[in-house]
Formats: sequence, structure tokens, C-alpha cells
Amino acid sequence: MLDDFFVRALFAGIGMAAVAGPLGCFIVWRRLAYYGDTLAHAALLGVALAFLLEINVTLAVFAVALFVSLALLALERRAGLSSDALLGILSHSALALGLVVISTMAWLRVDLMGLLFGDILSVSRIDVALIWIGGAAVLAVLALIWRPLFAATVSPELAEAEGMNVTKANFIFMVLMAVVIAIAMKVVGVLLITAMLVIPAATARRFATGPEQMAILAAIFGVVSVCLGLGASRLWDPQSGPAIVVAALCLFVLSLSPLARLVDRRRTARANDAREEGFRP
Repeated sequence: MLDDFFVRALFAGIGMAAVAGPLGCFIVWRRLAYYGDTLAHAALLGVALAFLLEINVTLAVFAVALFVSLALLALERRAGLSSDALLGILSHSALALGLVVISTMAWLRVDLMGLLFGDILSVSRIDVALIWIGGAAVLAVLALIWRPLFAATVSPELAEAEGMNVTKANFIFMVLMAVVIAIAMKVVGVLLITAMLVIPAATARRFATGPEQMAILAAIFGVVSVCLGLGASRLWDPQSGPAIVVAALCLFVLSLSPLARLVDRRRTARANDAREEGFRP
């Protein structure tokens, strides 16, 4: 029989992976991995402010991540710097500010390893419910904005020409990212959140023949990574958060194997045949 804490960890990890996968596809398509890192580092500042102001940690992390996203939009218009330079400034500044704020609270005893690398085995029933409810809301909103957001990813100019509100879709995407960062922090930690957004999506890209299929496969690979990582943690006792990311990395490496490439070619050939059938009179 599995222990209660392990079952809670499993449900929390599956809920997080199911949400991170589809959102991670847009991170990969838009080449925004550094943006994910920036929000993840901002999460530590949110945790520090939560302890300082004695407010809910998840709410504080969400607020700080959203503030950083809006700050990036504002600075892109006024600072005259490239996006990667601005992301570097915001990312490292938020991480440093978080550490400074924590260090000034001498009375506070914080598990920095848990914050940085997650502590999924300590999640409560409330945490699991928050992950699943928040994740379901994120997926529902993502489904509503999928078309304009994907169109803006492919060509913002063409999306605007077709009457789509690109600015609104991008803003909602940033809000969804802030929500995912907030609910995923306890599962894999500040430093590993981006890995769970990027690696399963990158693995899914090797096999998918369309954007929707890639989103579904990314969620599946994320869930498999969680199951393998927690299983390894139970058997050999490594830290759970890093074990989950290592499992995701192993799946990505396997996707590069000759057998996986053969499967990829066959799937691509079948997809091309299906497209040709669709164009035949």
C-alpha cells in the first residue's frame, strides 16, 4: 500500500504536469525559456514578501510573477533594450531581492532547499485541491484563447490583420504563466519550474504532427516524468523535485534515439499522407 503523503504527492505532480505541458508548448514555440526562468526566480521574492507581510504564499508568488510580467511589457516599450537583456535584469534582480529580504528576517527559519528544489512529498490535501482547481481553470482559459494565442505565436501581424486581439491574448498568457508558477512552486521548486515547462514540451515536439497533439503529448510526458521521478525517489531516496526533472530529461534523451527517430518519420509520413488525402477531390 502507498502512504498517504506519497499519494498526495502523486496527485499534485500529475495535476501540475498536466497544466505545465500545454503552456510549455508556447514557451518552446515562442523561445521564451528565459521568460519562464524570470518568473520562477521572481517566485522566491514572492515567498519572501509573503513571510514579511504575513500573507498567503501562493497569492504573493502569483502577484509578484504578474508584476514582473507587466514590468517586462512596460520596459520593452520604454527602456530601449532587447527582451533578453530585460529578462536578465528582472530575473537576477528578483532572485537577489528575494534572498536579501529573507536574510533580513533573522527570526525566520526557511528551508531554502525546499524553496529552490521543491518539496512535493509535503503537500497537503489543500495544496492538491489548489493545484487541480487552479490547473483546471488555467486549461479552460487556455482553450478559450488557444486560437488567437497560437496565431499570434506564428505571426502577430497576420493575427491582427484577421481581427484577433493579440495584446489581450498575450496578457492572458502571462497571467496563466503566473498562476502555474504559483501552484507549481511547491512541487518542483523555484529553480526547476522552467524545466517542467520546457522539457516535456521539447520531447513532445519530436513526435507531434500538430500543435494540439503536441500539447496533449507534452502533458502526457510530464505526467510520466512525475510518476518515474516519484518512483525513483521512493526506491532510492533522491530529492523528489530534481528526480522528476531528471526523469523528464531521460525521456527527452530517449526521444533522440534511433528508434524514436524511426517512429517520428513514420508518424510524419502518415500525417503527410492524411493531408494529401484531404486535398484530393
